[in-house]
This record gives sequence, C-alpha cells and structure tokens, in this order.
Amino acid sequence: MTICFAAAMLASCAESQHSETSPEKATTSAVEDMSANPDYKKGLALVAQNDCLTCHAIKEKITGPAYAEIAAKYAGAADTTVTRLAQTIIKGGSGHWGTIPMTAHPTVTEEEAVQMVKYILLLNNK
Repeated sequence: MTICFAAAMLASCAESQHSETSPEKATTSAVEDMSANPDYKKGLALVAQNDCLTCHAIKEKITGPAYAEIAAKYAGAADTTVTRLAQTIIKGGSGHWGTIPMTAHPTVTEEEAVQMVKYILLLNNK
C-alpha cells in the first residue's frame, strides 16, 4: 500500500513539473494556433498551388524577398496596403525590393491574392 501511495505521489509531482509551459511548448503552440487560422490555411494552400515558392521562401531571399521580410515590413498593414500588395501579385511590379521585377500572375483572382497576402503577413506573428 505504501508503494502504491509513493508511486502516485511521484506521478503527480512529475505531472506538475511537465504542466509548466516550456519555451518549446509555447513555440509549438503558437505554430499550431497559427496553422488553425483560416487565413493562414487558405493562403498557404494558394501559395503552394502557384509558382510563389520558385522566387520566395519563408526565411531566405531567393529571387524575391523572404516572406518573413515582407511580413516584418508590412506588419499591421491597413486593408488598403493588403489590397495594393494583392494587386502587385496579380499585375507584377518592381522597385520595392530591388531591381528584379515581380512576375505578374493574371490568373490569380483578387480574392486569392488578398488571401496570399494575409498568409504572408501572418508569418510576422510566428
């Protein structure tokens, strides 16, 4: 009986030690919370369906800027900025991130482009 009681006490102590939020768990929770966001899910799917990852990566500059750089630059952007960035996806553009122009994506709808921009801006919260 004493052994059972001691085992139960050890188990409860171990559980209380693991119930504290460690930095690893907090980071994982933030990522899991982000991936549950509908804007994140829809935008990620659209980015994956198009050729976006040919020129962009999340943390590294390829031909175009890293999504993390874009997210940081436009953190807290107003709806008008989101719409303008969506138009850049559709129509292309140059001069904002260097000399290499952004390729136009005329088959992407405005709604899809806005969703992509929302996804990219959410990366600033990771």
